Amino acid sequence: MTLMKLTLNQLTTLDLPPTQAQQLIDQVNPFIKSAATAEEAWHLITKHNVIQHYSFNIQLFFFNLCFPNWQDHPETAAAWLPEKEYLSQTHLFQFMTELDISDVKQFHTWTTKSYEKFWAYMLTKLNIVFKKNPEKICDLTEGIESPLWLKGASLNIVDSCFTAPSDAIALIYPDRESFSTLSYDELNALSNRIANSLIKQGIKSGEKIAIAMPMNQYAIAIYLGIIKMGGIVVSIADSFSSQEMETRMAITHTKIIFTQDVMFWCGKKHPLYEKVKNTSATQVIVLSCEQSLQVPLRETDLAWQDFLVDETNYQSLPCTPMQACNILFSSGTTSEPKAIVWNHTTAIKAASDAFLHQDINPYDRLAWPTNLGWMMGPWLIFAALINQACIVLYPEAPKDRHFGEFIQETKVTMLGVVPTLVASWRQTHCMEKLDWRCIKLFSSTGECSNAEDMLYLMSLAGYKPIIEYCGGTEIGGAYLTSTLIQKNYPSLFSTPAMGIDISILDERGLETNEGEVAIIPPSMGLSTQLLNADHHQIYYANMPKTKEGFILRRHGDQIKKLKNGYFCILGRVDDTMNLGGIKISAAEIERALVGISDIKECAAIAISPSGNGPSQLVIYAATDTKLEKNEIRKIMQQRINTHLNPLFKIHDVVFVAELPKTASNKIMRRLLRKQYGRSTWQ
Repeated sequence: MTLMKLTLNQLTTLDLPPTQAQQLIDQVNPFIKSAATAEEAWHLITKHNVIQHYSFNIQLFFFNLCFPNWQDHPETAAAWLPEKEYLSQTHLFQFMTELDISDVKQFHTWTTKSYEKFWAYMLTKLNIVFKKNPEKICDLTEGIESPLWLKGASLNIVDSCFTAPSDAIALIYPDRESFSTLSYDELNALSNRIANSLIKQGIKSGEKIAIAMPMNQYAIAIYLGIIKMGGIVVSIADSFSSQEMETRMAITHTKIIFTQDVMFWCGKKHPLYEKVKNTSATQVIVLSCEQSLQVPLRETDLAWQDFLVDETNYQSLPCTPMQACNILFSSGTTSEPKAIVWNHTTAIKAASDAFLHQDINPYDRLAWPTNLGWMMGPWLIFAALINQACIVLYPEAPKDRHFGEFIQETKVTMLGVVPTLVASWRQTHCMEKLDWRCIKLFSSTGECSNAEDMLYLMSLAGYKPIIEYCGGTEIGGAYLTSTLIQKNYPSLFSTPAMGIDISILDERGLETNEGEVAIIPPSMGLSTQLLNADHHQIYYANMPKTKEGFILRRHGDQIKKLKNGYFCILGRVDDTMNLGGIKISAAEIERALVGISDIKECAAIAISPSGNGPSQLVIYAATDTKLEKNEIRKIMQQRINTHLNPLFKIHDVVFVAELPKTASNKIMRRLLRKQYGRSTWQ
């Protein structure tokens, strides 16, 4: 590879003065000339910090120079390469070395074919605390849909959250102009006080207690305290309306709920207790967001200081491994949300993923803006604490520079994101020129990511890898993810998660490289119970078997396996559309539209016009600026023509301030279809 004079001309068109442009070329040229491959050239350029001080447009120019066809062939452009000295320090590499396995694919096969040995190993590596050891790792007497994990064992998974040194930092959270900490000992004592307080209130083992509050230090202590005393947490997002809260409380028959008086989000104060007290809750335990309660309480409700007893000693209640400890909900965009039951083994799946894929170590600091109403809230608790790491909490909106400065100040080592958040950062440039050198990796989940946005995210920390992480509440973690011992391609997944196997099916139910993903059980973490639906009907009914005869479990994502063995997510099956006789996912169209000036994000939907006829493509575009529709539609159509197919004609563009989303930040395209039909066809 060599840089020609054309490079200088192109750099000057990127607002770089000729002298500075030539200086940059002179710095980069030796690395490009010495590299045997484009991947090696990019690796050398980023390793030696040659371009990181320039704008992302200039960094993107060099990436495009190394990988000219990467937009259409993302599997050709590795943005991060693992170095040998780094490899040997990872948990995954060490595990593989113990088994004398050098190939990740071969190792994954071992984790699924020899799953009992794999999970036995993970129990040891994660220091899972048992009150009585298991007689058998997995008992399939009741069939593969109803595995009995850790048969004969007795445990309380919260005990495994407190194996770190007592003085190690468990939580970091904002405190006025700086931050405060809770040690493992202090968090343990607070969760014990909460368990004792619940018992004093007459709460018994097996009862359901809801939490609807921001993800702060108290929410985590409450979560752990409930499970310690044998209770079942009902996870409810604080963003929900009273009606949505009531729906979830009615499904679970919950009468007691923890909340706050008010909460702050995007600089505004929002009433929280007012929403909660309009549900059927017979008792609300209310924490104050500030120095004192901001609202008067009902007679039946309790202020936090009146609820909390001083007793800090408590021995966790022994539980069976498959005993429920948390109820979470699917998005529920069109019908009653599924109530998914987590048991004491689900947490082991979360912690195992974090150990092997995010490579979490003691004293790592994990920040992932989330909420207990979304599975990533409980996931974060178990992933961090079981691995003896520290959770960095930021309960407000992570949308501005203050969040980035907080990440810098608290020296976060793993930052979790949703792709929409990254797109917002890129639009506003709010996270640029911060010192994020402590970050060793990012992780992304919740929705399909855009490769260019993910490259931008990597650039914010000097090109650190991103562990793409795709799974679901009913999995307790991921079925598809990445590792730190493989090349990192923006937006691509390198492997199925260790301990869980998948199959890709076409419309006839035959295995293929592009289609609907199905899970091959058993795997620890897979749900076995729904409170308000037939579990078999939802996940197993009418599913084909693999050619080897293995039963398959429905999941609903569409994925594609690429030539290099990596995977990309195409979106949900129910977000697929047929345009011009060709099937395409909404996510693929949305990827092609990323980066248009003044547009924060897009959602693609297909509309059937009145009187039937071919589906028509409608793009919802979130913007704060008054834009000219025809001009934007032309830009969008050109991108679709270039990156996808000219047959995908845009019928309409609708500008909105924000796209409707679930509590887990997923775009509710069904709601957009309903809204568009109501406003246009009637």
